[in-house]
Amino acid sequence: IKQSVSRRGNCWDNSPMERFFRSLKTEWVPTDGYTGKDVARQQISSYILNYYNSVRPHHYNGGLTPEESENRYHFYCKTVASIT
Repeated sequence: IKQSVSRRGNCWDNSPMERFFRSLKTEWVPTDGYTGKDVARQQISSYILNYYNSVRPHHYNGGLTPEESENRYHFYCKTVASIT
């Protein structure tokens, strides 16, 4: 395994994950924390699976949720494949 990181001062490599965790912390995690690991695991899983992917619109997807964007992508791929 070879570690791969960019040069110092280049923050763009990890920006998608930084954005995700920023959203998670500001939109979902209570300011006083969770009461236990099981509660945290359940709530964070709910955020990722139910809210972040299915409900929350994303700017880079043109205001669509990741789920809607992926469904459109697969629909257009099938449409193009049937034409060619």
